[in-house]
This record gives sequence, structure tokens and C-alpha cells, in this order.
Amino acid sequence: MIPGVDLRDFMGDDPVKKSNFVEKLGKAYEDIGFVAVRGHLLADETSSHLYRQCEAFFNMPYEQKAKYEIAGLHGQRGYTSFGKEHAKGRNEGDLKEFWHFGQTVIGDDPIKEEYPKNVFVDELPDFGKYGIKAYKDLEETGKYLLRAIALYLGLEETYFDAKIHHGNSILRPIYYPPITDEPKSAVRAAEHEDINLITLLMGASAEGLEVLNRQNQWVAITALPEQLVVNVGDMLQRLTNNKLKSTTHRVVNPPREKWSVPRYSIPFFLHPRSEMRLDCLSVCVDEKHPVQYEPISGGEYLNERLKEIGLKK
Repeated sequence: MIPGVDLRDFMGDDPVKKSNFVEKLGKAYEDIGFVAVRGHLLADETSSHLYRQCEAFFNMPYEQKAKYEIAGLHGQRGYTSFGKEHAKGRNEGDLKEFWHFGQTVIGDDPIKEEYPKNVFVDELPDFGKYGIKAYKDLEETGKYLLRAIALYLGLEETYFDAKIHHGNSILRPIYYPPITDEPKSAVRAAEHEDINLITLLMGASAEGLEVLNRQNQWVAITALPEQLVVNVGDMLQRLTNNKLKSTTHRVVNPPREKWSVPRYSIPFFLHPRSEMRLDCLSVCVDEKHPVQYEPISGGEYLNERLKEIGLKK
């Protein structure tokens, strides 16, 4: 089991509950890098509608889906077909296909020029409707979690607010099709760490997610319907000079008797604006913990990692 927290304790008026939330979240992120969050801002109705729309899209014939795989976008928006992405350090594609919803910039923020426009499915208008709604709800939830993290690190509570405003976050509905042949070596998603600051995962439709604990054991995790599983990504680990852990995780293939069962999963990868510096925070550096990483911006780091996993040339 991973630690559980209730976001209402942080957002409410009780300073003791708020302080306890900050401590519990921070300790969990130092220890295993994952927590289960209740009381978040994503409505059950939005979640269930989006899962139904995902199922409808991924069950469309390939020829229809392929219209939404747009050359030159490097998978940043729209559809990415089966086997295109692989884990860092691997060459074999993961057994999945996916869709990307990205940031919608309101107003005249010049960062709008950095982002491709979202792609919408003509046949399924509600896919985009609920995708964008879930994106905004998860982004807002992530803002409050990062405020708690800021307090745990001894920073001003809103330290991350401006850095993630109109950030390069991604909502990724994923489809792991039924397995029809003995896989050579590929798994649904090979062991990896996430690139971003934090990842917020809606409850998946089937088991398979495992995290690697400090004892080097794989531990199975399933989000309950009312929970989000939220983990630290490499950007936050880098920023905190390894104080907070970006834990290795994977999605394993099911036992043979469940090969015919597909899996749907919808993570939200919370990214900062490209100009955010990921240089190690001074509050996380001392004689026992010297600087572990070279200075780099969020945008530069993201480009490096997208090349490593095969989504960018």
C-alpha cells in the first residue's frame, strides 16, 4: 500500500490538518515517491465520461484513428499509434497507443506560440469536451499539491504557481490492446521514471501498475475509483537535488488468462513553462547533499528526454 492523503485537509481552514497534510505528503515523496489522493478536484462524472469516450475512440478502425496522427507534431497532440514510444534505454516499443491533450492558453501570453493546437475527433465531440475538462481539473489539483510540496521544502507556498501557469502539461489517455501473441520481451510499459514535475493518474481500468520500492521489490498499485495516484517526476527530483524521489514504475502484462482484457489509463503529466529553471534549489543543497545535477531549463530537459524515448528525432 502507498500512503493516502485527503486534499481537503490542505485546502480547508484547519491549520493543523493542513500542516499534517504537508508533512505526510512530503515524507511519502521522500520515501517512495507515490501517494493516493482523495478529495481532489476531478469529478467522478468527468472521469467516467472520459473513460467511455476513450474506449469509443480506441475501438475505432485504425484507418479512422490514423487521421489524427499528425506528422511533424512528434506526438505532442492527437493520436500516437501502437508501439511508437519506448522506455529510456530500450529500443522495443511499449505495447500501447495513446492520445495527447495539451495546454489551452487563455489571453495574450506569448507562450501560446510554443504549443501546437489541440486536435479534436470529428466523430466523437465529447472526447475533446471531457478531455479538456479533466485537464483543467487535474491541473488545478496539481497546483495545490505543489503548494504543499513548496511548504514542505521551506519555500513560499505559491512558489510553483507562476511556473506552472500555462505550463506544457499533457493529459494522455492510453490504450493497451488485448495481447494476442506471446510478447517477445515488450511489456505494456517498461520500467521508467516520469519526465515532469508530478503525475496525476486517474484510476485505471485494469491492474498492471507496479512501483519499485526501496527494498528493490515491485509493488502492485491500483487507484480506487475516488483516488488519484500522484507521483514525483524527474524534474521535481532534479529540482530538489534528489530529496524527493522519482520512483521507477512499469505496467506489466496480465496473466495469460487475462490477455484478452484491454487496459485503459489516463495520466496527467504536470509540466512547468519551458523557461522554468530546474537548477537544484539552495534549500536542498548542503555539505551532506552537494549539487547532483547541471543547471538546465524545463524546456531543454524535456527535449532531451523526448529524444530518449523515441517521440522526437
